[in-house]
Amino acid sequence: MPRCYHLYVIELVPAVLGRHNFKSKNPGYRPGSPCVYVGSSFKSPDERFDQHKEGYRSNRFAREFGSRLLPEVFEQYNPIPSRAEAEELEAYLAGRLRKKGWGVWQG
Repeated sequence: MPRCYHLYVIELVPAVLGRHNFKSKNPGYRPGSPCVYVGSSFKSPDERFDQHKEGYRSNRFAREFGSRLLPEVFEQYNPIPSRAEAEELEAYLAGRLRKKGWGVWQG
């Protein structure tokens, strides 16, 4: 059976806006909008979230500020047949959310 990939979105607590790197990547952030981490993996979204929180191959924003998965934002894209398509969708979704005024960090 071929490996499939998954897109996932982790909600970040608003305190992440205090980090200069995060804020500088989101000049169009609209106050009160969600802050999120967008990633993709061959692991399930739940398993990948747990890995981020445990510090295994984790992004620092997802590890320090991640609060929960937002399946309503990513479920419709999964499963994804290839890594290339997963990375393309990850970039697409991150851009789409930024245009809505969300704070986004992309894996």
